[in-house]
Amino acid sequence: MKHFLRSKSAVTGLILIGVLILVAIFADVLAPHDPYKMDIWNSYRAPEGFSGEFILGTDDMGRDVLSRILMGSRVSLLVAATATGVSLLFGITLGAVAGYFGGVVDSVIMRLMDLILAFPSVLLAIAIVASLGPGVINAMFAIAIVRVPAMVRVTRSMVLGLKEEEFVMAGKALGLSDRRILFRHILINCIAPILVVASLNMGTAIVVEATLSFLGLGAQPPVISWGRMLALGRDSIRTAAHITLYPGLAIVFTVLGFNLLGDGLRDIGDPQLRGR
Repeated sequence: MKHFLRSKSAVTGLILIGVLILVAIFADVLAPHDPYKMDIWNSYRAPEGFSGEFILGTDDMGRDVLSRILMGSRVSLLVAATATGVSLLFGITLGAVAGYFGGVVDSVIMRLMDLILAFPSVLLAIAIVASLGPGVINAMFAIAIVRVPAMVRVTRSMVLGLKEEEFVMAGKALGLSDRRILFRHILINCIAPILVVASLNMGTAIVVEATLSFLGLGAQPPVISWGRMLALGRDSIRTAAHITLYPGLAIVFTVLGFNLLGDGLRDIGDPQLRGR
């Protein structure tokens, strides 16, 4: 905790993420207007600031942009957290098994990961969602699949180094099962790099979700998503730039928060960088 508080990147990232989580939880309370209510007479209203009725303006249907951004934070966090959690579950398991047992098991798992990595992540996610059908659930599934290889590689590399340590040899000498040694002793020492990758994966998941929603493959109406807001405002970007500007900034600062937290955790976990 002492090193964490000294890391400006980690603290800044944690603050940004904390604010986003609070916004998502209390979106109903914080939203000044009904994010779903249409009012054609107030369409394309320019941002009026805190002194006006519509702080960030309105979209083509007269819906309050600020209220929709606040409500859209829930979808982004839900997709990112779920997809990252699923990728962690499968990535850690497959990486640990591949690194610990080696041989044919390692070759089969890593060749499968190489096959997934052969495709650009966004393109592969688009192909998966296009085959399964648009929707938030399918978007989560696609993002989880494309993020598994990174977690597998990190976990495998850590297990390969730790399985030769003396505490592992002692566990084998005591007759402990391979499952207990792997999941109760080795993986405990892999938490730090796994947390770093998980934090960075959260930011990547938000970007991929916004991309899928922008292309019409992610969140579907009436579900509010930042990527969907960008798609709806692209036709009027020259005349009403605020419709796309503010959702884009929300994505930027959210991803920035997760990346700063990941960088800070990486520096804390590295003794050479921690002393700087």
